[in-house]
Amino acid sequence: MTPLAWMVGASALSWLAVSVIAGSQVNPEALFGMLGPLAAAVGTWVAVARAHRVMPERVTGVLMTGFAVKVLFFGSYVAVMLRMVPLRPIPFVVSFTSYFIALYAMEALFLKRLTMDAPRSPSR
Repeated sequence: MTPLAWMVGASALSWLAVSVIAGSQVNPEALFGMLGPLAAAVGTWVAVARAHRVMPERVTGVLMTGFAVKVLFFGSYVAVMLRMVPLRPIPFVVSFTSYFIALYAMEALFLKRLTMDAPRSPSR
């Protein structure tokens, strides 16, 4: 299974589980709390995987650029969700924070596996 499938699948299944257990007490906030971090993690992984395939030495630069883009994205996303979309703040923030941490932990593990599987250049 690919990293993208794992990220999307784990997010969707966990959201479904939370929806079944808590129902309308956490929805639609849990869904919107999941969508932002999931979109950012998927976008980052696509860029990192492409950079690693083409020029592995560019992965760090891609990650740094992605960080700057995500700072702007997350600031805008949270502001829009809390000010323009009628969401309850506490369930949204709890969901957003949980998915943010979980997805970036997954991404870190996938990145470690990607770099460990890569052939190493001989040291001088």
